[in-house]
Amino acid sequence: MQFHRRDILAGLFASVVAPVGAVAAPTADDARGLYGPVADKFPIRAINLSRIKPAFLRAQVPYATREPAGTIVIDPRRHYLYFVNGDGTAMRYGVGVGRQGFAWKGTATINSKQEWPDWYPPKEMLERQPELMKIMKELRSGIGMPGGPRNPLGARAMYLWQNNKDTLFRIHGTTEPWTIGTNASSGCIRMINQDAIDLYGRVKVGAKVVVLGSGRGNEIAIGPGSTPTRTAQPAAAPEVRQPVAAAPQPRAPLNINPYPMDRTW
Repeated sequence: MQFHRRDILAGLFASVVAPVGAVAAPTADDARGLYGPVADKFPIRAINLSRIKPAFLRAQVPYATREPAGTIVIDPRRHYLYFVNGDGTAMRYGVGVGRQGFAWKGTATINSKQEWPDWYPPKEMLERQPELMKIMKELRSGIGMPGGPRNPLGARAMYLWQNNKDTLFRIHGTTEPWTIGTNASSGCIRMINQDAIDLYGRVKVGAKVVVLGSGRGNEIAIGPGSTPTRTAQPAAAPEVRQPVAAAPQPRAPLNINPYPMDRTW
């Protein structure tokens, strides 16, 4: 990992300094141990590591920061999430972010955590994609998809709030682990399910989350005392669906976007 002047400036903004020097990826045996099958409420399959770059696998790395132990620092430009250990190191995870980077920068807190969370798509999304109603049910908080192995929020979710309001952004697992290290969704921070479970066990409710800038012009700056507001954005391009092979099998979660860009705060 190279150390650039622009990284210093971004680090100063979040009171974080990016680590210097490369970090060895986990060995093949270590990786298989970290990402093997998990016996949970719902069984989780082993990850096909050939589809994920080794640099985005979980690793403990040197990390100099003024943030206290227990803080989460997210670097959307590099697709990393750091859990600060407080001893000059951090547990680093590869993450996936939105197609346009990440929609905001600043600080938030972990307001709550959920295992195998339900997903409640916005009404606008259900109107735009009525086929989703086939997998929706009437849940305790409204129309949604129960938690489970096909749910796009994955095995764990951590909910980001700011100024006692839901930012509508989450750190969560995914049904598409091969998208880690890419800009593949419309928002939020997605993790390999095994990593989401590991982070879930480390982070406490109330923990601080620092989101570094991704360098995108459509970011929302969020900080103490501020109110989330969107900056002007160009009209979104229509979604282009990739052609599929003949006689495809239904794979609803892979085409579900849990956080559409046109949501409101």
